Amino acid sequence: MVAIAALLTSVLLDATPGILVSRQLATRAHLRVGDEVTLATEPQGGRKATFRVAGVYEPTPDPMRFTAQRIEARLHLPDLIALAANPRDPASAESVSAINLALVDPSSARAFAADAASGVPTIVVRPATDLRESDLFTVIDRFHVAISAVTVVGATAFLLALMVIRAEERRETIAVLRLIGISQRSLLSSVAVEGLVIAIVGAIFGVALAIATEGLVNRFFQTRYDTALVFVRVTAPIAARAVAVAAPLGVAAGIAASWTLLRRNILSLFRR
Repeated sequence: MVAIAALLTSVLLDATPGILVSRQLATRAHLRVGDEVTLATEPQGGRKATFRVAGVYEPTPDPMRFTAQRIEARLHLPDLIALAANPRDPASAESVSAINLALVDPSSARAFAADAASGVPTIVVRPATDLRESDLFTVIDRFHVAISAVTVVGATAFLLALMVIRAEERRETIAVLRLIGISQRSLLSSVAVEGLVIAIVGAIFGVALAIATEGLVNRFFQTRYDTALVFVRVTAPIAARAVAVAAPLGVAAGIAASWTLLRRNILSLFRR
């Protein structure tokens, strides 16, 4: 009798369609794998169906919805159609508004889009990687570029002021070097190397600081918004770009700060 009861239970469980629920929904509703839930498409509870929780998943991070609570469930397509289709509209079970396709070769997305659009003129096909002028992320990217430009200009001005101060402090040293026969070209080269070293060290320090703090920033905002979205990521190309931008700016700041000082008369450098 126990074996028959267990067999009947397993048959009943297998007959109940399975769904996946988001981690946030499972936490809020205290759901576990194997629990049965009822989903309804009407606020009054009409047009409902019973499902068994087959698993819990982490929703795909979406930057457009990171502040929203991901109270979601995933159903098999036939179950979803049976639950959501309008019984008064027979065509509702056979129509879709959008389809996402993943290509084996992502580089052929444009060619596939053009071919599909020419074959079926009534549909619009667009690669997901295409950016339009009105896209939110295009606007955000341009805003970041503007902020980066302002930051670079400010950092360059600060570096130039630092190099000017260091050059003024070494007026007499430069005068002595010129008196013993060191050429202006050699002095400019040493100043350029010094500016290069300062800029590269500063860039490396900034990259190291960003790498050290990105985990803290991500954990704070992921906890704050209950999402797996990565808010900050320092990659090798970003670090290389930072050093590549800082190096010529450091050289230019060093030369600009010392150029007028090296062109002065030697006696004026001694304040005579």
